[in-house]
Amino acid sequence: MTTQPPHHWPAPPPQGYAYGPRPLNGFALASLLVGLLCFPPLGIVFAIVALVQIGKSGERGKALAVWGLAVSLVMSLAVAVALPVLGRALDTLGERSGSRRAAQLREDVEGTLVDASELRLGHCFNVAGGDLLAEAPLVFRIDCAEVHDAEVTSATSMSEQTFPGAERMRNTASEDCWSAQDAYAMDTWALPAYAELYYFAPSRRSWSYGDRRIVCVIGTPDREHRGSLRNDAGMLTPEQVAFLKVMKEVDEALGKQPDEEVADALQAYNGWAWTMDAALGAESRFLDTVKGRPELAGPAGVQRERLEVARLAWQQAERAKTEEAFLDAWDRATAALPVELEKALRGAYGLSTTVPEWLVGPEGDMGHEGEGSGPPGTSPGTSPGPARSPSRESA
Repeated sequence: MTTQPPHHWPAPPPQGYAYGPRPLNGFALASLLVGLLCFPPLGIVFAIVALVQIGKSGERGKALAVWGLAVSLVMSLAVAVALPVLGRALDTLGERSGSRRAAQLREDVEGTLVDASELRLGHCFNVAGGDLLAEAPLVFRIDCAEVHDAEVTSATSMSEQTFPGAERMRNTASEDCWSAQDAYAMDTWALPAYAELYYFAPSRRSWSYGDRRIVCVIGTPDREHRGSLRNDAGMLTPEQVAFLKVMKEVDEALGKQPDEEVADALQAYNGWAWTMDAALGAESRFLDTVKGRPELAGPAGVQRERLEVARLAWQQAERAKTEEAFLDAWDRATAALPVELEKALRGAYGLSTTVPEWLVGPEGDMGHEGEGSGPPGTSPGTSPGPARSPSRESA
């Protein structure tokens, strides 16, 4: 008797395994594509992840992962070698482009191309298009007797070790450059109306490259200006210097006029009146010392008489308790010193008698209400520019 052999069932597949071909690991394929076409370092990461996953899951793609790892390593090495070479090539291209630009500008701008770090006190220079606010302008030095855009009044280096901040940098440059201009062009009446103060100060970026210089200039780009504007203590007589210093104190006092309306800041205006009285008192005492000089005695004597009238009005303004009382005293103080008196006095000293626009009010008096009176620099407005922060202030 024969019996049918028992049926043999195949052994069950390993847990987690499905019938059919094993799936391909996605990271294995990604490692090859990314390493070859996109970002080799990421291909290395993908290849390592793929090999780890394949070892645990039994997925296909081990060969792909190995190839992806190899290709990514080779490509990463190639990129590391090529980047410096590419950087040098771009630098060379930039230098050539800059040289071509400089050559083109040299044909349009008068002067000799120099590095901005070479600018010194008294140097005159041009920039392309007269744009002193351009980003990193090329500087062409030229004799001051020729038409030029600007003249250097100061070129100094800062001693700070860390960048002071953009706002403080602007304030420092502004204060330093107004002081430099006052010393460089002491007779402010001799400055043309189109002359303006500019400065070049380090930006945060240029500071990181070692830039510490503040270059102050008088800019005249809006007119074809010839000749130096320099009239410092070395070019004036001691008497002229002493007179201009006293008059500068009066100008600075005028510039301290409060910004608010009198009704809103009467006490501040009272304090300003005291400042004006003190400044005019110093001028009166100075003029008393030249009464023995025949060429000065006449104009100085008339000015002293009017100064005492103005001082009395300022003293009353200092004690004023109401807006009306202050304004009345202010009007009498300004009327006591018509600008023609200072014009005659300056003429006696051999100084410029061209009354500047910032000083002349509707009635030709000095320091009129609402005029914002005061010399260039007492209440400057700043317009910062890019790059090394070239800035311009009205003069």
